[in-house]
Amino acid sequence: MKLTVLVDNNTFIDRYFLAEPGLSFLLEDSGIRVLFDTGYSDIFLKNARKMGLSLSDLDYLVISHGHLDHSWGLEPLIRFFMEAGIERLPCRSPILVAHPLAFESKKCEGIGEIGSLLTPKKLSEHFRLQLSSIPLWLSERLVFLGEIPRNFAFEAGAAVGYMQDGEGNKIPDLLPDDTALVYRAEAGLVIITGCSHSGICNITEYAKEICGDSRVLDIIGGFHLLEPSEEKMNGTLEYLKILNPTCVHACHCTDLNSKIELSKVCRLKEVGIGLQIEYF
Repeated sequence: MKLTVLVDNNTFIDRYFLAEPGLSFLLEDSGIRVLFDTGYSDIFLKNARKMGLSLSDLDYLVISHGHLDHSWGLEPLIRFFMEAGIERLPCRSPILVAHPLAFESKKCEGIGEIGSLLTPKKLSEHFRLQLSSIPLWLSERLVFLGEIPRNFAFEAGAAVGYMQDGEGNKIPDLLPDDTALVYRAEAGLVIITGCSHSGICNITEYAKEICGDSRVLDIIGGFHLLEPSEEKMNGTLEYLKILNPTCVHACHCTDLNSKIELSKVCRLKEVGIGLQIEYF
């Protein structure tokens, strides 16, 4: 499988791409092409174009969770497909895979909307929706994890804003829609995360369970370690030290101090837009 970073907070070593606080990866394996998250704007399209990568023949579009830095690129993607249709260019609509709650309205006091701007009904007019809270195999080697069991107490996080029920009551949003992809490589699992609101350790344990493999080749994506508590940081470090993954590509919502700490217990590698990694 080839993984290309289309959006991250940083670019990769003297590469002249556009960056933003968001995330988007392109995955290509055995004829299957998957776009994982769309970032905050249209720069995933601009960066892909600059890399000579087409997004007009995607098989799947996977959204890790509904937050704006992962889902607001859906609107420019719809425009991209619409314009291709007008110009009669080859293009096909991918299957959109996400947790059933990913496109519910998410708001934050004093900020407003921080979730998807598009409802499931509107999205279904442009994509074939496959919303699932249970694991869903996209290919023989690539699985969407669905809802992540949360078993590590040190990863219990505070709510991020709120959702509203049918009567308008505010419900603290603990991000049950936060999920990940896992690729079964020959040397172990490649765990691909968006923000890891579910907890990077919870995600990894569930990936091992679903895939029946305790070997972890790589973990790439956001770790949601932004000024974490001492308990969370120490618990994560102890877990990764025992796990001993071959390497780790922590990016997006992982601050510098957390990366420094991670580098003490695992082989931490640099990430940025333009990075391409191949797994076999």
